[in-house]
Formats: sequence, C-alpha cells, structure tokens
Amino acid sequence: MSSLTAAQFRSLFEMVGGGEDMSSFLFGNLVGDETPAAGEVEVPVVGTVGFGKRAWEEGEGVGAEAGAAKRQRSPTSSRENSSGSNEGGGQEEGSEAAGRVGGGGGGRRLWVKERDHEWWDMVSSPEYPDEEFRKGFRMSKATFEMVCEQLAAAVAKEDTMLRAAIPVRQRVAVCVWRLATGEPLRLVSKRFGLGISTCHKLVLEVCAAMKAMVMPKVVRWPEGADAAAIAAEFERISGISGVVGAIYTTHIPIIAPKSNVASYYNRRHTERNQKTSYSMTVQCVVDSAGAFTDVCIGWPGSNSDEEVLEKSALYLHRGVPGLIQGQNQWVVGGGSFPLMDWMLVPYTHQNLTWAQHMFNERAAGVRAVARDAFRRLKARWGCLQKRTEVKLLDLPTVLGACCVLHNICERSGDVVDPDNAFELFDDDMVAENAVRSPAAAHARDAIAHNLLHSGAGASSFF
Repeated sequence: MSSLTAAQFRSLFEMVGGGEDMSSFLFGNLVGDETPAAGEVEVPVVGTVGFGKRAWEEGEGVGAEAGAAKRQRSPTSSRENSSGSNEGGGQEEGSEAAGRVGGGGGGRRLWVKERDHEWWDMVSSPEYPDEEFRKGFRMSKATFEMVCEQLAAAVAKEDTMLRAAIPVRQRVAVCVWRLATGEPLRLVSKRFGLGISTCHKLVLEVCAAMKAMVMPKVVRWPEGADAAAIAAEFERISGISGVVGAIYTTHIPIIAPKSNVASYYNRRHTERNQKTSYSMTVQCVVDSAGAFTDVCIGWPGSNSDEEVLEKSALYLHRGVPGLIQGQNQWVVGGGSFPLMDWMLVPYTHQNLTWAQHMFNERAAGVRAVARDAFRRLKARWGCLQKRTEVKLLDLPTVLGACCVLHNICERSGDVVDPDNAFELFDDDMVAENAVRSPAAAHARDAIAHNLLHSGAGASSFF
C-alpha cells in the first residue's frame, strides 16, 4: 500500500479543511502500515478499537498536525460502574470524573453522575423530627437504628480506591423506604441520590440479610414461659384454654408470571375485582400480641388455605415433641382449615346449636388477632398493597423481610399510622376435608359445651 509524504499529507488535509470523513479515511488506511518509507511521516493512532471512521471517533488524536481530535468515549459503561459491591453513587450515566482509571494518558476514564443527596442528608440528620421519620419509614428512629445494628455485619462494605462505600444506614434506609412506601425505584433513586440499579440491588441485599440473620431471632415458635403467657392471653380473649397461636393466610398480588401462569391465577380475587388477578400466598401463625411465630411464604395463589397448610413446615413438623402435638396446645384457624388434633376451627355446617354458635364467636375472636396482624402488616409495608415489581424468585425474600420488620415494630411498640390503614380482603373457603380427627371433634364439642355453660359464655351470649 502506498504512503504519503509529509508535504503531501499537509497539502491534502488543508485542501479538505481537516474534514472528519476524509481524515478518517486516510487514517484508516494508515493504521495498517507497519513501517513508513523514507521521507514519509508516521501517524500514530492512540486508543483505537477498530479501523476507519470508528477508529478515529474513539481515538485520542493523531498528532499536532492533524488538528483537534474528538474525545474518546469512555468505555466504562453505567452497568460496570453500578454492578460492583461498593456502589458509591449508582453511576448509570453522567459527566466525566477527574483523572483516569489506572493512570497514564491511554487509561480508561471513570464516569460518574453527580446526584442530589440533599433529601437523605436532611432525613438522616439528628435534628430531623422523629414523627416525620416515622411517617415515611413506618418505624421510629430508635427502631431503625436497632435494625441497622443487627444488619451491619452483613451489609457493610469497604471503601475502594475509586469510591467510598455506601454507609450501612443509607443501605438499610433504601430498603425500608422501598418496602414502606412501595415507591417505584426511579423515585427512590432520586430521593437517596443513588442509581436505579443500585437501589434495586440494595433492596434485595438487605432483605436477604434480614431473612438469613434476623428472622431466626424474631420469628420463633413460643416455648415454655412464652407459650404459657400467650395461652393465658388467648384464654382471656376467648375463654378457650391452650391456644398458642392463630393462623391466617393472605395473598400478595403479582404481575402475571412468564411460566406456570395457571398456578398463580387467583380465581376468588378475579371474581371479586372483575379483573384477572395473580397472587402469591403468605401463611402465618400469630401470637396474642400480633407477632408472627411461624411463616410459610411463596406458594402459588391458586392453592387453597388447606393446600398451603399441607405443604408448610408447620404441618410436616406438627408431631415434633415440644411444638404442638402432645402438648395440649391449639392453633385456631378459620373454616378454610381442617379440624385436626392440634388445630381448632369453627363449625361450618348448617343449623348450628347454641353451643356451636358460642364456640364460633369465641374462635372468631382469636382469628381476629391474626387478621388484624395481617392488616397492620399490609398497612405498614405499602409494597404489599399492589402488584410488585420484584421478580417472582426474589419475592419470598422480600416478603420474609416484611414479616421480620413487622415483628420488630410490633415488639418495639411502633403503632401503625391511622392514615395508612388498609382494609384486608381475603375470601374464606370451607376446607374440603373439614374434619380429619374424631378426637378433635369430640374435644371441640366439649369446649363448646363448657363455653356455653360457663359464666363468661352465658353473659355474652344471652
């Protein structure tokens, strides 16, 4: 291939006015030359990734005589910046930061976007009113700090040479705010001055840490003195002795999944709302204070309460010594659950006797504790009130984190703001196999008889 002398090069470049198209054509040819002939000038191409016009546009320049060259576009994409463990600012797009990564003239530039942290700086300051903090995060400052302490070891990251790590308090705040308000990630991103993908990653990381580290501590089956105290409170409410929990199943609306659509189709919600609905189930046992002592999350919404129960660890392990069976303990459920040796449910047949009416009223008082707990759960965490953006595989982790935070708030005395009240709609169905234990049926009849003929039962019924 022929080459140009320095004089010919200058003359031709001046003739075309240093035009980009012509220069790129010439430089594209010159890139292939290995050794210039005598009297010829070698034109270096720095940082190119290809040939022809693309090489020129992405190059650093071609020497003083070639005129000003276009700047090289940073090869560091937004996803590369925001995918690391220390997401300093959630850099998805933005202006060029000072200096280059790795140093030297031919290194890669680091691109970051300057984001507004004013809102988070205001909310995280000690002077920010606790009442305002409680309205947004659905918990007091003291409760929030306790959650941060429990999660610090799992979610903390170290600073790197490129950027400072996001503090633990901000990481937890992003997750709690997202769960509490249900705001879209783009709005959460603006509030906290972080990238959208960074906020999404933080929510999943913090939820996973809550489920793995905190759930075993705060969601536990009552034993010993705790079980006795719960049974005493339930007996005060209902007059039924030995009750250690109330069971309830709710549905969380989801977007139609790409696979197994029929499994998640919720017929009852579809008929009531006149709109095709899909859901995921959450089954929990609640103590007398409204805290969860057992959770079963993730079964498709087409399953009945009875089917979800049969697939739960509570059902599979009910015979384990110290749990329920053999301890003279009861769990009270609605008519959608079967009557078993360890579960009491209301009478569902027609033409009930006075004693059976009395029992159903008292059992409904126990069930109301569980229903109210789920009402507060959904009132606190707005992300549960509408179809979530979370992927189906990640949703059980997010729901588990909501249950953990619910227990922490309940035991810390953080009440639900009346402005966030939520009306719970879950249709009860009668279990197909309503009575599974003749012994339990006799025990229920005896309890109903005692309730009717006891002083407390008679005074409330007549």
